[in-house]
Amino acid sequence: PFVIKQAREQLRTEAPWFSRLDRIWRETAAVQVIHSLLPPGAVPGILFEDRENYLFAMEAVDPRHTVWKKELLAGRIRPEVATRLAEYLAAIHRATHADPKVAREFDDRQVFVELRVDPFYRHIARVHPQLAAAIDGLVDEMWHTRGCLVHADYSPKNVLLVDSEKGLSITLVDFETAHFGDPAFDLGFFLSHLILKAVRAGSGAEAYLRLARVFWERYAADIAVLANEAAFEPAALERRTVGHLAGCALARVDGTSPVDYLPQSTQRERVRNVCLRVFNEKIQQLAAVYSLVTSSA
Repeated sequence: PFVIKQAREQLRTEAPWFSRLDRIWRETAAVQVIHSLLPPGAVPGILFEDRENYLFAMEAVDPRHTVWKKELLAGRIRPEVATRLAEYLAAIHRATHADPKVAREFDDRQVFVELRVDPFYRHIARVHPQLAAAIDGLVDEMWHTRGCLVHADYSPKNVLLVDSEKGLSITLVDFETAHFGDPAFDLGFFLSHLILKAVRAGSGAEAYLRLARVFWERYAADIAVLANEAAFEPAALERRTVGHLAGCALARVDGTSPVDYLPQSTQRERVRNVCLRVFNEKIQQLAAVYSLVTSSA
């Protein structure tokens, strides 16, 4: 069994959203780099490419797999998944830090602009013009912080889980937004998904916030060896992470591609209020963000 993936110029969203077809070769290049950095099975192997038709084939994951997003929405909370994902992300960031070959290969960030900067950050700056200066600052700092290979789509929907007699295996997919840039984007993007699910959970938010803490603590421990490097200085990394968390979470209610699991306007308004407070009050620590989520319930 194998899987074929083919790029589409127009993405499957309600609002018009386009990206260049050759982003698919960025994905295969990222897979080849990351495949060697993580345990066997953590990334599907590439089987063949069809350059003329912008498609490639990759190994299929065990058909018994579940998508972590589905588990989270069903209320199945597994800290060991958050821990393993933190270890994977730290390994990618640590191994590619200041690597000149990786920096050259993933220097082009146009697809990242098409799939993240424009539909997320530029869009919410138009919806919330009072945030334009803060969003511009967030993007500018990200643009000038080039520390490692960034996945840029590190989210529960791209995490496949298989439970077997050998234990839990985790496979990552979707690397087309990969680029050499700011590790804080990966962190904020990932944590924003847990915050959104915490808001959805209402009185059960703490379980998702605990996952966020587990993830951050493991990542921080594993990346500590780079604490003296500019892109990974702990306080600055957390500050930037908070900004991207708020920007990405706000984009999932007011951006081009809103999430499909916050149907109630009150839920979306809670997300909006938390994110606006992060920007307006210049919050810099994750613990303060979690407190806002808890107090808004």
